[in-house]
Amino acid sequence: MILEEQRFLSEDLERLESAIGDRIGEEPKHIRDRLNRDHQVAGFLTRIQDQSKRLVDIYKDTEGIRTKEIQAISTGDPFDEFYKQLGEIKEFHRRYPNEPVENLERAYKRKLPGEGESATAEVDNMFTGEEAFGKFLDLTTLHEDYLNLAGVKRLSYLQYLDSFDIFTPPQCPIKRPDKTTNQYFNYVGRLASYLENFLKRTRPLEDLDKQFATIDTQFDTAWESNSVPGWTKESLITGPQAPKTEGTGEGIWCLDCEKEFKNDNVYKNHLPGKKHIKNAEARKANNGTTTANGSSNISSSRSASSAVHDLKERAIAEREFRTSKLAATLSAERTASRINVERKQGMTERERQMELDALFADTTSDLANTAGGHDSDSDSDSSAKMYNPLKLPLAWDGKPIPYWLYKLHGLGVEFSCEICGNFVYMGRRAFDKHFNEARHIYGLKCLGITNTGLFREITGIEDALKLWEKIVRDKRVEGGKGEGVVQMEDAEGNVMPEKVYYEYVCLLCVPCFSRPPRSFERLDIESSSAWC
Repeated sequence: MILEEQRFLSEDLERLESAIGDRIGEEPKHIRDRLNRDHQVAGFLTRIQDQSKRLVDIYKDTEGIRTKEIQAISTGDPFDEFYKQLGEIKEFHRRYPNEPVENLERAYKRKLPGEGESATAEVDNMFTGEEAFGKFLDLTTLHEDYLNLAGVKRLSYLQYLDSFDIFTPPQCPIKRPDKTTNQYFNYVGRLASYLENFLKRTRPLEDLDKQFATIDTQFDTAWESNSVPGWTKESLITGPQAPKTEGTGEGIWCLDCEKEFKNDNVYKNHLPGKKHIKNAEARKANNGTTTANGSSNISSSRSASSAVHDLKERAIAEREFRTSKLAATLSAERTASRINVERKQGMTERERQMELDALFADTTSDLANTAGGHDSDSDSDSSAKMYNPLKLPLAWDGKPIPYWLYKLHGLGVEFSCEICGNFVYMGRRAFDKHFNEARHIYGLKCLGITNTGLFREITGIEDALKLWEKIVRDKRVEGGKGEGVVQMEDAEGNVMPEKVYYEYVCLLCVPCFSRPPRSFERLDIESSSAWC
C-alpha cells in the first residue's frame, strides 16, 4: 500500500513542522528549558530529513509499484480494490492483534512534566555539575592529564583555562619530539573530542558538521603550505652517524648517548658507565647491519619510518589545530568558566552547597510552574515575586543581599553627580569608582576639560569650570614667568633677580645687623633705606 505510506509520510511532515513552530514560538527563561527545546527541535529536523528521503524515494518509483497501484485503483472496479485492501488490513491485525497504532496528533504534542516528559531527563544527563547546563567548560580531568605529561610546568586550573589551546613556545613547554608520544597524542585527542562534544550538546541547531569540515579544509591548506604553528618543516640531518641534536654548542656532545655535557671531566667520567657502553655497542651493531644490508635497505627503512613519523605528526598537528579553532568558537564560555572558577575559589564549602541548592530549587520551581498550566500563570507570577520591601539590591543568585551588608557598604546613601547628568550613585564605592568611568570622563570633555585626573571628588559643573580656569591661568603665568626678569649682580658677581636684590638690600636697614654683608659694603645706606 504505497499510497497509504505516502499519505502517512506527508501527514508526518506536516505534524513535525507544526511541532517545531509551537516550540520556536516559546522562549523559556531557564537555560535548561532552552536546551530541552533546542534538542527536541533538532530531533524533529532529523526526522524531517529521514521522512523526506523516504517520500522522495516513493515519488521516484524506481520499481514501479506506485504506478501499478494507481492503475489498479483507476482502471478496475474501485469497490473490488477497496475490499481487497480492507481484507489485507484485517488479516494483518488478525495476525498481530497487539500491534500499537501511532497517533501523530499526540506524538509531537508538547508534554508537561506530569505527562511523562523524558527529554528533560536526557538534558540533565548531558552535562556535569561544573558545566551548569552548558554555561561553563569542565576541563578538570583534562587538566590532570596535562599535568601528567612529560616536561610540562605545573599550572593551576585558572592558568590552564587561559593556555590550553596554545601549543607553541613559550606558553607550551613541550618540545616537538616529545609531542609524538602516545600519551600526548591521546591527551590532544581527548581535548579536541571534548570541545566537539560540548559544541554538539550546547548548540544542537547549528550546522556543526559544516563547521568541522571547514576546519579540516583550513588545516589541509595550512599543512600543504607549511604554515601550521609549531609544525613547520625542519632541516633534518642526514647520514648514518648524524646525531639527533647538537645541543647548545657550548659543551661536549656524545654521539652514543646523544647527550651534551657541560665540561670535560663529566664527559670522561660517564664513558666507563654501563649506559654509555650499552649505547656504544648498539650504535656499532646498527652501523654493521647497515653496512651488510646495503644502501638500498637503508633508504627503504628510512623512508618507511619517516613516512610513519610524518603521518603521526600530521595527526597530532590536526588535533592541535582543531582544538585552537574550537576554543576560539567557545571564547564566551571560556571567559565565563574563568570567572566562575575565580568566584568559587573565594567561597566556602557551605556557600557552594547553598548555590547548588538554589540552582536545583529554581529548576524545581520552573518545572512546577510549567506543570500548573497556562491558566494559573497569573497566580504563579504573583507568588514567584521576590519579597523585597526594603528595595535591597539583588545578588548574583537573584535574591536580595542581607541588610547588614547593605548598611556596611553604605548602599542607602545617594551621591549625585551634575557632570554625569545628575546621575545618582548608590554607595560610596560606586561613587568613587565612577570618576574613572566613561560617563564622567565624557562629561568633563564636553565642558572642555582635558586633564580629568585633577577633578576627582568634583561633581558640580560650575566648580569644575572654575578649577579649570584657574589651572589654565596658572599655566599661563608659569609660562610667562621667565620672560622680562631683570637680573642684578652684587659686588662679588652673584647674580639674582631684581626683586630678591632689593629685598636683600632692605635687610640692611634692620637694626640687628651690626655691619652690612661684605658684598654690599660699597652700597649707599641712605639710598638703600630710600628703596625700602
